[in-house]
Amino acid sequence: MKKSKYIIILFVLVGFLGCSTDDTQTVTTLNQLVWQDEFNTDGPIDTSKWNYDIGNGSEQGIPGWGNNELQYYTDRPENITVQDGMLMITAREESYEGSGFTSARIQTKDLFEKKYGRFEARIQLPWGQGMWPAFWMLGSNSDVVEWPACGEIDIMENRGSEPTIINGTVHGPGYSAGESISKAYDLVNDRFDTGFHVFGIEWGQGYINFYVDDVLYNQITPEDVPGPWIFDNQPFYIIMNVAVGGNYGGPPNDNTVFPQTMYVDYVRVYQ
Repeated sequence: MKKSKYIIILFVLVGFLGCSTDDTQTVTTLNQLVWQDEFNTDGPIDTSKWNYDIGNGSEQGIPGWGNNELQYYTDRPENITVQDGMLMITAREESYEGSGFTSARIQTKDLFEKKYGRFEARIQLPWGQGMWPAFWMLGSNSDVVEWPACGEIDIMENRGSEPTIINGTVHGPGYSAGESISKAYDLVNDRFDTGFHVFGIEWGQGYINFYVDDVLYNQITPEDVPGPWIFDNQPFYIIMNVAVGGNYGGPPNDNTVFPQTMYVDYVRVYQ
């Protein structure tokens, strides 16, 4: 059934690529649910949990949201709504406020920010060249210090032209943008746009573990980054969006079909 609850989540982290090479075995139990959105009420998002980001980034002084993105983010139901137990973020090709595309981006800044824990969402991705769906986090001081000094954790981001591959990534001082620390996960014999999958991290002091469904596929620690480890310094907040175009995957082409929707079943945080 949809929205099954976790009673206990137990990870045994040993011997996988990207883990520490020592002989110790790390066992972590996170079972206390501390924040969630199950998207059970049709209509607009719950603004006690989420903020809308509006515009093309110019309003914030970062045109194209710093990535040469092409969309204008709105709070219109055409771009973002809750329906049938799902959050739906829809990218559309249309002329709007000087942009050729619209979509939506929401975040929890000042509403919910947390240091450490298990952050996860069950999502079905859009697809097609130029689609850039993401589930990610920024440090709570992102409006005070210049990125990437605040830190960024990309729990999941996807190039729509690669429907079987997602990436988990961290950005910080000395390892941002094209120099970020990242690892891909390839879904064998399946696609992320044809069904739901759980994307998450387990984050604690000195490590961030990345997983898809029940597969833990990477661990990043201070030894893995070529600059300061800033992920023990402060809480982070959650962001979900579907960008169009941008540096990550390039612009749409003639084969890209619009509209494209990212469906989110739930977002949950445990400690």
